[in-house]
Amino acid sequence: MAQRILQLAAEESTERLQEALQGLAEGELGDMVTRQALRGRETAALLKGIFKGSPCSQQSGVLRRLQVYKHCVPLVESGDLHVGKVSEIIGLLMLEARQLPGHALAELATLFVEVIKGGSLSNGKSLELFSTVLTALCNSKESLAYGKGELNGEEFKKQLINTLCSSKWDPQSVIHLANMFRDIPLSGEEVQFVVEKVLRMFSKLDLQEIPPLVYQLLLLSAKGSKKTVLEGIISFFNQLDKRQKEEQRVPQSADLEVATVPLDQLRHVEGTVILHVVSAINLDQDIGEELIKLLKTEQQKDPGKALCPFSVALLLSIAVKHRLQEQIFDFLKTSITRSCKDLQFLQASKFLQDLCPQQYDITAVILEVVKNSAFGWDHVTQGLVDLGFSLMESYEPKKSFGGKAAETNLGLSKMPAQQACKLGANILLETFKVHEPIRSDILEQVLNRVLTKAASPVSHFIDLLSNIVVSAPLVLQNSSSRVTETFDNLSFLPIDTVQGLLRAVQPLLKVSMSVRDSLILVLQKAIFSRQLDARKAAVAGFLLLLRNFKILGSLSSSQCSQAIGATQVQADVHACYNSAANEAFCLEILGSLRRCLSQQADVRLMLYEGFYDVLRRNSQLASSIMETLLSQIKQYYLPQPDLLPPLKLEGCIMAQGDQIFLQEPLAHLLCCIQHCLAWYKSTVHLCKGAEDEEEEEDVGFEQNFEEMLESVTRRMIKSELEDFELDKSADFSLSSGVGVKNNIYAIQVMGICEVLIEYNFNIGNFSKNKFEDVLGLFTCYNKLSEILKEKAGKNKSTLGNKIARSFLSMGFVSTLLTALFRDNAQSHEESLAVLRSSTEFLRYAVSVALQKVQQLEETGQTDGPDGQNPEKMFQNLCKITRVLLWRYTSIPTAVEESGKKKGKSISLLCLEGLLRIFNTMQQLYAARIPQFLQALDITDGDAEEADINVTEKAAFQIRQFQRSLVNQLSSAEDDFNSKETQLLITVLSTLSKLLDPASQQFLQFLTWTVKICKENALEDLSCCKGLLTLLFSLHVLYKSPVSLLRELAQDIHACLGDIDQDVEIESRSHFAIVNVKTAAPTVCLLVLAQADKVLEEVDWLIKRLTILGSDTAEDSTQASNQTQALEKGVILQLGTLLTVFHELVQTALPAGSCVDSLLRSLSKTYAILTSLIKHYIQACRSTSNTIPGRLEKLVKLSGSHLTPQCYSFITYVQNIHSESLSFAEEKKKKKKEDETAAISTVMAKVLRETKPIPNLIFAIEQYEKFLIHLSKKSKVNLMQYMKLSTSRDFRINASLLDSVLQEQNTEDAENEPDNNQSSTAEQPDENQEPQKKRRRKK
Repeated sequence: MAQRILQLAAEESTERLQEALQGLAEGELGDMVTRQALRGRETAALLKGIFKGSPCSQQSGVLRRLQVYKHCVPLVESGDLHVGKVSEIIGLLMLEARQLPGHALAELATLFVEVIKGGSLSNGKSLELFSTVLTALCNSKESLAYGKGELNGEEFKKQLINTLCSSKWDPQSVIHLANMFRDIPLSGEEVQFVVEKVLRMFSKLDLQEIPPLVYQLLLLSAKGSKKTVLEGIISFFNQLDKRQKEEQRVPQSADLEVATVPLDQLRHVEGTVILHVVSAINLDQDIGEELIKLLKTEQQKDPGKALCPFSVALLLSIAVKHRLQEQIFDFLKTSITRSCKDLQFLQASKFLQDLCPQQYDITAVILEVVKNSAFGWDHVTQGLVDLGFSLMESYEPKKSFGGKAAETNLGLSKMPAQQACKLGANILLETFKVHEPIRSDILEQVLNRVLTKAASPVSHFIDLLSNIVVSAPLVLQNSSSRVTETFDNLSFLPIDTVQGLLRAVQPLLKVSMSVRDSLILVLQKAIFSRQLDARKAAVAGFLLLLRNFKILGSLSSSQCSQAIGATQVQADVHACYNSAANEAFCLEILGSLRRCLSQQADVRLMLYEGFYDVLRRNSQLASSIMETLLSQIKQYYLPQPDLLPPLKLEGCIMAQGDQIFLQEPLAHLLCCIQHCLAWYKSTVHLCKGAEDEEEEEDVGFEQNFEEMLESVTRRMIKSELEDFELDKSADFSLSSGVGVKNNIYAIQVMGICEVLIEYNFNIGNFSKNKFEDVLGLFTCYNKLSEILKEKAGKNKSTLGNKIARSFLSMGFVSTLLTALFRDNAQSHEESLAVLRSSTEFLRYAVSVALQKVQQLEETGQTDGPDGQNPEKMFQNLCKITRVLLWRYTSIPTAVEESGKKKGKSISLLCLEGLLRIFNTMQQLYAARIPQFLQALDITDGDAEEADINVTEKAAFQIRQFQRSLVNQLSSAEDDFNSKETQLLITVLSTLSKLLDPASQQFLQFLTWTVKICKENALEDLSCCKGLLTLLFSLHVLYKSPVSLLRELAQDIHACLGDIDQDVEIESRSHFAIVNVKTAAPTVCLLVLAQADKVLEEVDWLIKRLTILGSDTAEDSTQASNQTQALEKGVILQLGTLLTVFHELVQTALPAGSCVDSLLRSLSKTYAILTSLIKHYIQACRSTSNTIPGRLEKLVKLSGSHLTPQCYSFITYVQNIHSESLSFAEEKKKKKKEDETAAISTVMAKVLRETKPIPNLIFAIEQYEKFLIHLSKKSKVNLMQYMKLSTSRDFRINASLLDSVLQEQNTEDAENEPDNNQSSTAEQPDENQEPQKKRRRKK
């Protein structure tokens, strides 16, 4: 039959063909097509023949065509046919579909919908036909029956799509369906409907099928709904990531319903999806713009939803496109700083923590992106690197006033900008570890910035470089040429940068000989450079090399362990020849350094400070270094035993024209000798394995040094100041050459005395004679010190209060203090009594300790041996703290004061030292605070580190200082020491940071502080300020301080009286600390500052409320609960704050800062009340909710307790200023002299202090304006609580009124207002602006 139809179809006439087809039964036609298709013979020709014999003009022809279509769709989907055959059939059917009438198309489309609903699509090929049918249906003009009514083609198509998207889809056919919709003309609404359906199907698909579906969706988004597509993709992967995290956190979860997605599979799918989105953005920039817009909007509402690891990775991949890079980086940087600020804001307030417990941390998210990018996300790495550098440059450490960069690596990074910079460095370091191909690029960029940013601080880049080198030293070996190029520029860099850079690349020098050799060449050139900085750089480099290239046989030193990778250790092991070769290499360097001993003082100084470290790490160089030092000191040492002074000071200075310079820092040279000798004696003598000859030679210089130091000590004690050409009559002014010379001499002599004090104490072994020598040397030092202080005091120089930088080492200071105050050994008693008898010496020892701690706090290191060794510094700090703590708590200041002559008492110095140590510990050793507190607690020496409870230990120390403070406060007025009380309060504040705010100890300390403030009528302003600041800082971590502020405001009101003098205030005192002396300005300003902080918190919460209100989330009940909690918190805070201001605006505050601050705070309060009212206006728009009762109460409170009082207060302020102006006028008339300057000053002051008044009135009126809006929206009359005040009416100038009345000959002047005094300066503001307002209200 098929053959017959083919033959008939070949003829021109169609009548016979039609007859033949009509003769076929219903099923035969389908069977024939199926047989022909399966055999693979001329199926298309057969179908063409059938269509030719079934013209659409005849009903029978249309039915036959429909029959063919209905049969072919299942046939094509059956999977029995060859792919080529399927395409052929579908192509033909698509061509013929356009000829079908509308009702046939509708029937066919309905059939397709049923097929899809039934889930019988296998390969989705027939869907190409469906899209053609729907497109043809769109264009059909005839009316089609649908249900009981009729629709046109377009509407019918819409109903079909609606039905289709509402029905269940087979997951296997989702991709085919998404592809099909691209070919159908869809309206915006239909696209949205389709996109939402496809996005809902994501969760039902296998993970591997998501990327192709995303690709189809992105293509479909060309028709619209880009935002929905992007939002759906990001939301889906965010949920998957969260689920993955949960499963990792609870690995053996009982809930095994959801099959775990393998992590690597998820990451690879995410990577592919990101690539699809990026390529879509390359084709259509609008998608990129839409993505940024979407994330910006979402970030306002819910940052955790907007900036999840997937969306950040997506943004960074797109950022490679320069057109969007700036927008994306700006957005990310803003988000990072905002996240850091919000976290900081939350940590500072318990009130906020209770209302918003969980907070989003973007830094963790970005570092997670770095970790995820290890799964082949190469497209993200460039974005990560660029973001890292962008953060480090945007938030780099700023230069301080003195020109030195403010150290960021010291202590914890507390500021958002510092945290952002640190995050940038972490991104780069982690990316460096994870991605090998980009390592050289990161290294190149870091080195470039170190070189090119010489003028600005580069410490953060050097720290990053150091971490990079430690993480992968061999990578640097591959890039050694780049490092060598950097060395060529060393002589042009600042010395700090050079030292940091060399320390950072130091591990590479051990691995790569070529790098080391090129560095030596550069340094040798630099030694002869004209630039002083270049020579200093050369010395720094050579000292570093000497420290790190050990000669065979050198003693190992635990202190010099350097963090290096296994690769370097391996390199050292395999290069044994190095150790032997190192000797010649090191001696050659020493030879170069000897030349530096004839250069400027700065260069010599670096050498003297560096030799000890070299010796300690490279003991085989001992004899060479000691010989060098011996030949150097011999130039200045006078060997004759009776000659005074023992050293040639004139050789240490150099004159150049009129100017005099220090040429040889003799005290530093002696200091270096003393430390090297002490180390040599303690270490080398322990190893007697050296050869005899060497030993004899070594003993030679050791004996030489000992005899020399002994002789210098003896003669220095005998020397008078005149021997050094220094006495009280000498000139010490820095303006003359002689004065400069004398200053240099004095500092050298004092330094020499200190060096000898340390030397003699150390070798003295508690002998009485040696300690008498120490005291003799100190006498010489002290005389000079007193003269310098006296002269500096006369010159009113700032240097007068500071003692010169001490030459004592930190280790010695801790030993000396322990011996002086804590050594109870019987055998030492007699010799120590010599030193203890001198109060001046004791004070000096504590002062030096204080100076060393201060230096450590400011720079992170101290002068002298081990000054850069954090571990040694920590141990010394613990020892010093123990001594100072014991000394302060054992001997109260009051006992000591009686016998004191001048200067600070030792107890006070101890307390100052303790404060600095507690600060330094929290800055530099935050991680080691448990061990520090453990070291102070002598009773519990053997506790395990894990058992240390920081809060308990800190509370124990706090109790000691609490006792001291109570003693101070309860002492008689004459014995009260303001300075000590301030220090005690600051110490308590510092230690309180170590307490856990949730602990019982914290609550006890807070209760005690409240009690102290309530019971002590302190009149000392600084102490009062310190105590209240401590109280507020504790209170905000426990709960909101508004009730506390209210009590303080009531006390201020009671102390200062009311603005209406006729009103008597009941005398009620909550806090004795608030009295007539302290109430204004001290307490008042503190209360206002704290109220401003509360207002900031409330403002922050109102912004959160607005965001929650605009977010139509699915989980609306949770959102509304959170909203209610926030609203309640905000209204309660504002209500109590209104009562605080109610008290303050009625207080007769003195003109000046208090009035100014109060007016500004009131303006801020009304602005925040207005924000709250706006929030409720918005809430009334979006829902039909009525306003809560508590808001009505708040409005009522503001109307009754604040606004009228504000206007009275404004009148009071203006009256004060009128009086001050009239007083100034009278003064001018009386003196009849030219005092216009004084008058203009008063006028300017009045103008400045009345400036906030118009702002306040504007804020009140804005508040009332929005109240009217809210009243209309909520149908609640809120304005019934507001009374319009007469104070806002324009004021009448009395003199002007009199002249007008006289002109009009009128006598009726009864309407003249009371407050008729006004300054001419204020007339324009007060007489014109309110008139406009009056007119507006008529």
